[in-house]
Amino acid sequence: MCGIAGIISLKEPGVDRLWLKKMNDTLSLRGPDDEGFYFSDHVGLAHRRLSIIDLASGHQPMTTEDGRFSLVFNGEIYNFLEIKEALIKKGISFKTKSDAEVLLRLFAIKGKDCLQEINGMFAFAIWDKLHKSLFLARDRMGKKPLYFARLENHFIFASELKALLAFPLTRKQIEPEALKLFFTHECVPAPFSIIKGVHKLRQAHCLYYANNQIQMDRYWCPPAGGSCEDDFGTAKKKLVSLIDKATEYRLIADVPVGVFLSGGIDSSTVVAMIAKHRAGKDIKTFAINFKEQSYDESPYSALVAKTFGTDHHEETLTADLMRNILPEVCDYLDEPFADGSILPTFLLSRFTRKYVKVALGGDGGDELFAGYPTFVASRVATLYQRLPSFVKKGFLGAAACLPVSNKNMGLDFVARQFLLGVAYDGVLKNQVWLAGVCPEEQSVFFHQDFLRQIQNTDPFFLIREEMLSCPSKDPGSQLSYFYQKFYMCDDILVKVDRASMANSLEVRAPLLDTSVVNYANSLPHSYKLKGLTTKYILKKSVEKMLPKQIVRRPKKGFGIPMTGWLKNELKPIMLQTLNKKTIVADGYFSWPYVDKLIREHLSGHKNNRKQLFSLLMFHWWKERFLDLRPCSL
Repeated sequence: MCGIAGIISLKEPGVDRLWLKKMNDTLSLRGPDDEGFYFSDHVGLAHRRLSIIDLASGHQPMTTEDGRFSLVFNGEIYNFLEIKEALIKKGISFKTKSDAEVLLRLFAIKGKDCLQEINGMFAFAIWDKLHKSLFLARDRMGKKPLYFARLENHFIFASELKALLAFPLTRKQIEPEALKLFFTHECVPAPFSIIKGVHKLRQAHCLYYANNQIQMDRYWCPPAGGSCEDDFGTAKKKLVSLIDKATEYRLIADVPVGVFLSGGIDSSTVVAMIAKHRAGKDIKTFAINFKEQSYDESPYSALVAKTFGTDHHEETLTADLMRNILPEVCDYLDEPFADGSILPTFLLSRFTRKYVKVALGGDGGDELFAGYPTFVASRVATLYQRLPSFVKKGFLGAAACLPVSNKNMGLDFVARQFLLGVAYDGVLKNQVWLAGVCPEEQSVFFHQDFLRQIQNTDPFFLIREEMLSCPSKDPGSQLSYFYQKFYMCDDILVKVDRASMANSLEVRAPLLDTSVVNYANSLPHSYKLKGLTTKYILKKSVEKMLPKQIVRRPKKGFGIPMTGWLKNELKPIMLQTLNKKTIVADGYFSWPYVDKLIREHLSGHKNNRKQLFSLLMFHWWKERFLDLRPCSL
C-alpha cells in the first residue's frame, strides 16, 4: 500500500518542490519503504511506497517511454496478471513485475475505460503531459481514500487530509455542514471533508481536471437486487467459488500474509478459503480480546484457529492499553472519527504488523449479506408501526425504566435506539440507529449561533440524494445499498485504512472483490435474510467448512466497553476535555446540554456514550490539527 500526492500550479514559476515534499512527508507511514517525485511544466506528483509486489523495481511515479503519461498509484490491482497477459499478446512489453505498470499501460491504451477492467482497491492519479490534464480515480467500494481541493491557482490532491493541510494555501477552517454530518454519522461522509474547500472523491468515481475545470463521473453502480435468476443451490456453489477465487487473488504478495480473525462468520470464511491453498501452520491469524465477557470473542477465534491449525496470535485490549494508544490514534486521524472500534482495529494492526506486512479481513459480509441486526430490526419496525398507540406508549415506558448496562449491545441500549429510529421512513431509521446525535437532539446539542451557519438543515440530505441512484426497489436490497454506500465506505473502510496504514500494514478484503460484490448484490434479498437468520446464504454456503458454533453464533460486532470506560478510566480525561471554558470558546455546542449529557452518563441515568465519545474525538482532532498542539490526553 502507498500514499500519493500532487500539485498543479496555474502560475509561474510552477510547483514549489518544497511544498510537495512537505505534503509527501505526512504520508510516510503509508509508504515507509520508498519515496519518489515527478516534476514537469507546472505539475508535481509524489509517492510513498509500502512494497508488497515487485519489491525491487516498482518505484513510482512511473512514466511511459514516450513521456506522455505519469502515474502515482495507491492500492492493489488483483487481476493484473490476467490483464498483463492480454496486453503482452497485443505486443506490449513490460519492464517490471508490478501492478502499477500494468495499470499505466492499460490507461495509455483505454483511458477512462480501463476502470471497467481492473479489479482491486485503488486511488490513483495520471498526468497526461500532451493534453495537460489530470485523471483521478477511486475504487468501486471506496477502500482507498483520495482528497482534493482547488485553491488559489492550484489544484492539489492526496491520500490523506493531513497532506492537504500541509499545503500552505489550505485554510484550516471547519466546514459547518461537515461538522453537523460528523455528529450524524460519527464520521464525515464523502464528498465532504471537515475542512472547508477540501473534498473527498466518492467511491466508484473518477475526476478529470483540465484548464482549471473539474468534471466528475460515476463509473460503476451495483446491480439491482433480484436481477440474478440462479436458484438457491446454484447460488451457494457460485458464491463459494467467487469467494475462493477472490481470496486466492489476495494471497499474491512477495511478503508474508496473515488474517484478521474475530471468529465471526466472515473472517472465519476467509480462513477456510485460505486453508484450501495453504497448510494451516502456514496461516498466521490475529485476534483482539477483551476482559469484559460481553465484548470478548476470543473463544470463537481460538476455535477457528484450532480447527484449521493456524499459527494464532492474540492480544488483549484493556482500559490502560486503550489510554496508551488513544493519543497515537488521534494523531493519525486527520478527520474527526467516532467509531470506537478504531481502537481495537489500531491495536490489531499494530501487533499484526510485527509478524506480517499484509493481512486479509472479513469486511463486507454484513453489508452484502444482510448481517447487521438492523436488517432484522427494520422488519420488526414495520410490525411495530402497526401496533395500537397505547401499546407503543407502553413500550416507551418500559424502555425508559430499563437500567443502564455497560454490556455490549445491552437491552437498554438496543431498546432505546430502536424506539429512537422506528418512526423514520425506509433506510433513514437505520442511520438514526447508527447516529451519534439524532436529528431531534441536534437542535439542542448545537449552539444556536452555529446552527444559523448551516445551510442545509436536513442531516439526511446526502442519504436521500444517494438513494435516488439505488437500482433496486426492494426494501431489503435498498438497505444493503445504503450500508455499502455510507456505513461501509465512510466508516468501516476508513477505520481499517487509517488503523492499518498508521502501522504500515496492508489489509485486503476478499468479500469486497468486484465479482463477489456484483454477484451478492444481484441476489434476491430473501437469500440473505431468512426469517430472523442473517447472512443465510453465506452461512449455508460454508456450513460444512466451519464448526457449527461459528455458523450459528449471533453477530457480536467489534465494539468496545466505552460506556463503562467513560464512567471510570476515561472520566478524568473527559471532564478535563469537555469543560465549560472549552465548549463555550468553541461556539459549536450548547454548554448546558453538554453538561447535562455528562451528568446523566456519570450518574448512570442514561447511556450517552455516543454523544460524549463523538465530542471527545472532535475536540482531540481539533487540538491536534487546527490548534496545532498535542492532544490533551
